[in-house]
Amino acid sequence: MPLREYQAELVRRVYQAYREGYRRPCIVLPCGGGKSVIAAEMAKKTTQKRNRVLFLVHRQELCRQIAGTFANYGVDMSLCQIQMVQTAARLVSKLPEPSLILTDENHHCLAGGYRKIYAAFPKAYGAGITATPVRLGGGGLGEVNDKLIVGVSARWLIQHGYLAPYDYYAPQLLDPDALLTRGGEYVLNEIHWKSAIYGDVIRYYRELANGKKAVCYCVSRSHSREMANRFCAAGIPAEHIDGETPQKEREEAVARFRQGETRVLCNVDLISEGFDVPDCGASILLRPTKSLSLYLQQAMRCMRHQPGKRAVIIDHVGNCARFGLPDDGREWSLQPKPGRKKDPEAAPIKECPACCRVIRAALRSCPHCGYLYPEGEGAREIEEIPEQGLVKMEPIVMDYTRPEDCRTIAELSAYARQRGYKPGWVYYQAKARGMAI
Repeated sequence: MPLREYQAELVRRVYQAYREGYRRPCIVLPCGGGKSVIAAEMAKKTTQKRNRVLFLVHRQELCRQIAGTFANYGVDMSLCQIQMVQTAARLVSKLPEPSLILTDENHHCLAGGYRKIYAAFPKAYGAGITATPVRLGGGGLGEVNDKLIVGVSARWLIQHGYLAPYDYYAPQLLDPDALLTRGGEYVLNEIHWKSAIYGDVIRYYRELANGKKAVCYCVSRSHSREMANRFCAAGIPAEHIDGETPQKEREEAVARFRQGETRVLCNVDLISEGFDVPDCGASILLRPTKSLSLYLQQAMRCMRHQPGKRAVIIDHVGNCARFGLPDDGREWSLQPKPGRKKDPEAAPIKECPACCRVIRAALRSCPHCGYLYPEGEGAREIEEIPEQGLVKMEPIVMDYTRPEDCRTIAELSAYARQRGYKPGWVYYQAKARGMAI
């Protein structure tokens, strides 16, 4: 297939950067924008001139997938080597010298293995491709890359039919602020999920995404297995896979998911980078993270385009509180700064207490369910923190034991959702207490 116009423009800009003296540009394109096709075009151009290409990936399961994409695109695979970075770094002295080194998921490029390979081939041109040119702690990629080449935005891709539109729900069941952090990320073994929460995850899936193929991101193998068992017990076919699942079993599980036999695929950070199932319609986020890259990879996994599709993202851990919505505008830099939201429409945001959708904070009523915010109410509003480019959400406390514990309409709405009450219950409770409706 020919490159889309925006993809061809990115390739043109990379070669222009080479002509201007840059050696290792970084291409930035949102998840689902077709980064592998751009890499295939550059590899094809290189091998057509009888020059060698080294393509670096960080997971074994991506090697075969990318090799198939390249071969179908017309890359001369006798001149193109696709390797895991760990393998390439270990065998670097035995690798044939490439003219071009391409780095998949380039936000990993500052790791020692990548830099060892770059240093071994100083004459090679390079190009990295990523949706998020920023490291976990906010560090930039300027130590490796010398130019950013930023493509179209996620919002542009949605508007032009290359990504699916989506609804984002944030019925938060876990408060990540109570978790320990280490190395800039949450310590996931500190997360404890109660039996009632498992039931809420399944209930919200049924309410918001019932029947859609869903990828469920969990915090540990035991958590993922338990979540799959809970879905199955509720009559929803589900399976668990992780990085230690034997490859054949993993491939068979993914095949059943693609065919629709399995409706929910539970995993631990496995189905993120490089996994493509266009008719996957929902992402269930049970894994809190401080990594913008991981958040976007997981949240947008369900947004691959398909005619008539509308994706559903169910965020139970407040990831949107830290990073905003998937299609928010972000300003990138090679300097050590996180992606900063630059779109004035993108911040702040808040959750509708009636339907759990995340909406723009300036709205006085929810465009989805019609809920009207009382004057002065700011339920779960999200404030931007300028120096970090992130956001912070004040969650609604969900654990009310009696209706009398609820002091606002937002709390009554949360109480009603938790117990499955109809919306009219909130109206009569609020009226009986003299709350403004």
